[in-house]
Amino acid sequence: MSNATALIVGCGDVGSRLATQLLDKGWQVYGLRRSIDRLPAGVIGVAGDLFNEACPADWPTGQIDYLVYSTAATEHDEAGYQAAYVEGLKHTLSWLKQHNQQPKHLLFVSSSGVYVQQDGEWVDETSPAQSTNYSGHIMLKAEQLALSSGVPASVVRLTGIYGPGREWLLGQVRKGYRVAVNPPLYGNRIHADDAAGLLAFLLEAADQGKTLDDCYIGVDNAPAPLAEVVDWLRERLGVTEWAEEASVRRAGSKRCSNARAKALGWEPRYPSYREGYAAILDAIKS
Repeated sequence: MSNATALIVGCGDVGSRLATQLLDKGWQVYGLRRSIDRLPAGVIGVAGDLFNEACPADWPTGQIDYLVYSTAATEHDEAGYQAAYVEGLKHTLSWLKQHNQQPKHLLFVSSSGVYVQQDGEWVDETSPAQSTNYSGHIMLKAEQLALSSGVPASVVRLTGIYGPGREWLLGQVRKGYRVAVNPPLYGNRIHADDAAGLLAFLLEAADQGKTLDDCYIGVDNAPAPLAEVVDWLRERLGVTEWAEEASVRRAGSKRCSNARAKALGWEPRYPSYREGYAAILDAIKS
């Protein structure tokens, strides 16, 4: 059991799952979000607005050992991304400075959207991240801000998060969702519990004195063609009809590797979409 202290900034779905896992291991956990009444039991709430320069009134005054920046844009446009990922992080770092707090490590939760590879190639942390769309470009800017903050930092690029409450694909399949078969359109995903589990694993590793790399990809063991995932879900859901519209072709196709995280000792609880979606479907049935 650890007596370390973590502050999770943007303590939403993944952040709350992380908080619960850390509490189970004896950590003291603060969670910053606008509305703190939805935080898990045991989390010390910090009501704060990341878009406001003013430090939250109930900002913790003691030592913060670890900082996790896991916010999400409330407006999905360029200004919204800039505010959530860059300005919000700047404000957070400023509030730390105001309280003379120097965390041992910062985890910045990013996205695999920073990669532009789209021909099914394998991608790891050393692959070029050269996104030119506003979301990926701003995320790269925020990553650099975290890595140059003066706090030892790691960027965690999560892939498509799914899980309870994140069931978009299930809804689409029920409607007869069509997807191109050839060439294969590879997708990457991670169950929300595993996204939180990877963050908890990295924090524990840092707390045990291990040196973390500056970047990790959060993905399960088995990137798979979207058509394969859809076929599997159709069978499980008993869907026999197809939508009338022509096959949907989403942009981008790559296979993300979790080899670096696994080399450190991490293993996802849901190694592929099969285990993850089976758990969701079983929960829906019960």
